[in-house]
Amino acid sequence: MRSILAVAVLVPLVAGCGVDAARQAPAQRSGDLPFQMQVVADFESPWAMTFLPDGRLLVTEKAGALLVVSPDGQQRTRVDGMPAVSSDGQGGLMDVVLHPQFAQNRLVYFSYAEAGPGGKGVVLARGVFADGQPPALQKVETLFRATPYVDGDGHFGGRIAFAPDGRLFFTNGDRQKFDPAQDPKATLGKVLRMKDDGSPAEGNPLSGKGFLPVVWSYGHRNPLGLAFDQAGQLWAQEMGPRGGDEVNLILPGRNYGYPVVSEGDHYDGKAIPRHATRPEFEAPKVSWNPVISPGGLMVYTGTLFPQWKGDLFIGGLSSQALIRVDVDGTRASKGDQWPMGERIREPEQGPDGAIWVLEDGRRGGKGRLLKLTPAR
Repeated sequence: MRSILAVAVLVPLVAGCGVDAARQAPAQRSGDLPFQMQVVADFESPWAMTFLPDGRLLVTEKAGALLVVSPDGQQRTRVDGMPAVSSDGQGGLMDVVLHPQFAQNRLVYFSYAEAGPGGKGVVLARGVFADGQPPALQKVETLFRATPYVDGDGHFGGRIAFAPDGRLFFTNGDRQKFDPAQDPKATLGKVLRMKDDGSPAEGNPLSGKGFLPVVWSYGHRNPLGLAFDQAGQLWAQEMGPRGGDEVNLILPGRNYGYPVVSEGDHYDGKAIPRHATRPEFEAPKVSWNPVISPGGLMVYTGTLFPQWKGDLFIGGLSSQALIRVDVDGTRASKGDQWPMGERIREPEQGPDGAIWVLEDGRRGGKGRLLKLTPAR
């Protein structure tokens, strides 16, 4: 889908109660953007968000808080019942997603890093949302733990997505250990497919080839975005090494090559062969060098921005940008890269088709929630 050519003047709106006067000032952004922005709220190192059926948001903060936030940002309440998380380095409370039948079962799925035997790993859990004063997650249960736990605080992955058939997909990063991404007996560096109770789904393509039965695809580095499009195709983005950030179309049983191949090189300067040298590995649909440092990923399906329907949106961390990837069937290409002036952790589509983004932020706030609507 083509980018619109019209350019807008930025018209920031006033933030809700709870945002101090300094952060209510008009946002300063460089360049001309095709949307206007409203500052809704401010958080400490937010990581992910999802919308409840009534329009309120669930927002995760890295240190371990799950918050219920009103659409105008004026009210927020911490959700009781959350487990302790390991928030060192890239660890913390990560993704949050509603079960497809949330209206009936009230199930909320979330991921987080924890310490355990052998080191640390990423956990998939769920609980029943009780909307009281305060709200709480009840009957919290662990559904899955990455295998193995290892030392270090990087590359947890931890993204969650439900397929149209109700199966659950979950990403595990390589934990900066390289080789586990190719190891059939590890879940590290993999995209996993499960039933909604965390058990391996039937029909996983590698279970008869020596892999753990939950594995759907492998050879990934640090997949930090996961989303289905309206055709039922699964898209993921992952951080590359020094160069080589990727968008991939995730196909069953495919090997995406890391660390054997990459579109980037090691941080010490050692070269990694490119995908073109090894055609048996699945190549990315889009890659970036220099990097964008991709955060969350969404597929836009709304009507407020009809020119972008079906496209991917990615939060850019080091690039301090919101990135659009043009999608045409199974093909993808670079679209727009809008400068946002801050690290963008997560984009999400709102109930009315607005695009909401979370800035990465740090302790003490400055991780703002922004609502993007068409330029006037």
